[in-house]
Amino acid sequence: MNELTNHVPIVTRSMSWDSAQASREILLNREWLVTNGLGGYASGTVSGAVTRKYHGILVSALPAPLGRVVMWNHVSEFLRFDDEVVSLGAEERAGGQLDLHGAEYLREFRLEDGMPVWTYHVRDLMIEKRVLMPHLQNTVHVSYQIAGDGPPPKLELRPAFHFRHHEDAVDLPLAEPYKLSAVNERYEIVSAKRKFPPLRMRLCGRASGFTIAPTKIHQVVYRTEQARGYAHEGQLWSPGFFQVDMAEEKTATLIASTEPWDIVDVLSPMEVLASERERRARLLADAEPAACEGVAAELVFASDQYVITPAGRAEEAARAHAAGDEVRTIVAGYHWFTDWGRDTMISLEGLTLVTGRCLEAGYILRTFAHYVRDGLIPNMFPDRQKEGLYHTADATLWFFHALGRYLTKSNDHITLRLLLPTLVDIIEHHLRGTRFNIHVDPKDGLLIQGQEGYQLTWMDAKMGDWVVTPRRGKAVEINALWFNALKLLEGWLREMGKADAAVRYGEQAERARESFNRRFWFAEGRHLYDVVDVDGGSANDPACRPNQLFAISLDHPVLEEARWRAVVDAAERELLTPVGLRSLSPNHPDYKPLYGGDLRSRDGAYHQGTVWAWLIGPFIDAWLKVYPQDVSMARKFLERFPDSMNENGIGTISEVFDALEPHAAGGCIAQAWSVAEVLRCWVKTAS
Repeated sequence: MNELTNHVPIVTRSMSWDSAQASREILLNREWLVTNGLGGYASGTVSGAVTRKYHGILVSALPAPLGRVVMWNHVSEFLRFDDEVVSLGAEERAGGQLDLHGAEYLREFRLEDGMPVWTYHVRDLMIEKRVLMPHLQNTVHVSYQIAGDGPPPKLELRPAFHFRHHEDAVDLPLAEPYKLSAVNERYEIVSAKRKFPPLRMRLCGRASGFTIAPTKIHQVVYRTEQARGYAHEGQLWSPGFFQVDMAEEKTATLIASTEPWDIVDVLSPMEVLASERERRARLLADAEPAACEGVAAELVFASDQYVITPAGRAEEAARAHAAGDEVRTIVAGYHWFTDWGRDTMISLEGLTLVTGRCLEAGYILRTFAHYVRDGLIPNMFPDRQKEGLYHTADATLWFFHALGRYLTKSNDHITLRLLLPTLVDIIEHHLRGTRFNIHVDPKDGLLIQGQEGYQLTWMDAKMGDWVVTPRRGKAVEINALWFNALKLLEGWLREMGKADAAVRYGEQAERARESFNRRFWFAEGRHLYDVVDVDGGSANDPACRPNQLFAISLDHPVLEEARWRAVVDAAERELLTPVGLRSLSPNHPDYKPLYGGDLRSRDGAYHQGTVWAWLIGPFIDAWLKVYPQDVSMARKFLERFPDSMNENGIGTISEVFDALEPHAAGGCIAQAWSVAEVLRCWVKTAS
């Protein structure tokens, strides 16, 4: 342990547990997440039960076309005393029954600098368990440490597997036969039917061994998948079990990896833990001062989960390295999202600039700039593929916003000069028209978007051919972003000595501003229309949605200042909750207060009332423009988020919440823009 980590206090979030007082369902509903900086992860419930197809102790991020693969699903943990066998985890029984044995012995689950730790009390012993992933490796360490005065037991660990892509259904066949090989206490498991790399395992401990005793767990019930309407029963296979005598060794670590052995063996388990603690101490040391303590520090660690070096994009890496760059991107959320252009650009400030990762912010922006096609950045990069999909009307405009915030922080004129031709090309494509009917209306200078069968705005729920909120026409936030992009480009061109070109885009911006203020004001509701010229006609959509806030919150607000207060007051009155903003006013006939059920039910509610945590960011930005002296009230809008970090994904912030109390969390357990915007605003409102 070096001097840096010796003097940095550990940031802790604790979930105490009393099995006599609390429902065991809590242990099934609280989830933990560890990531490796590649897009891979380890995740599960506090109980140890696997309830999602995405749960696994090692989900490796592998080169395309493999993608993220569940390589180690579950481990059964037993303490063998002379007179008793104690299970610390959750075990599936015949008929799909689940035994939560470990709940009886669990005393605490906590995060130490974002890393999960379980504490069990068995007889007179205390057992601590940790899960850790070495940075930039598809490797996981599961460590156990025993302390106390009682006779130490033998620790028995039975790993179980179902090698499959993490999106594959859990009822997919097991891909048998599996081949197990062993050399010098190193074990490798290979699937004969699927072209995944070997899983390498070993147990670190002098008095350890492995017993071959293959078995199948025939009926594993993935309870969360069942509630979500997906296939929810499958099998797991185990080749046998590891065992170590804890009388001779107080600490034991089971390692699993898809990396070569020479990488796995570079550091001992103690060195890996010390290195990761040092890395996390540096994360806090680099962050803004207001982000270095308490909840903000926890969010710095949560932010680290999303900033990744994407695995397997070798051509992209070679191109970046040739220019002295590195490839970086942002995972939109865990477990199922990949890197999305829109989410990346919205999240960039909170995840990288507030946390002092300005260098990586530049990498991210230059990475995405390379992928501009026909004036658009990718909406998303699908897992198992190398090329992006471009069906988005706003991600490219958010790119201007993110670049603006980056340049303000970094004063990086080299990147501005490098990207300026691309920025001009983007605007020109929008002016003359590009894919998906994205073009400027020559009659009023406003930006139109929309094509049948596509969901192009951030309200992008789609199931089959059903686009839930198509919003085709001139959407309010698209035009707020368009004006902001024009003004940013105008300023950058002047800064680069290109005044004549700047005049052209300044004139376009002024035309859009005049039309916006004439067209979008909904006088009867005292707020902005959500879409004007719906589907190319003359109708306007008067729905009260949070999208209107961007007309105020962006660096160059398009809405005239005299109407700011009315819009902010409408949003506060109809949309604000303690965990973000509703996506639709409760007064609208399409309003859905609860997010749940099968896929169709969830998608039908996704943007029809469901609360989005990330929207607290633009709300606070707009609110402070109207009430600039009342920072303390702005902080009050964030008060509920620390408590929400005890629910669903512990230590992070979920994607969405129900629109009604108690505002149950839903969607992804860990969402990039939720964390980014709460952290950004937490720092912004620090006293």
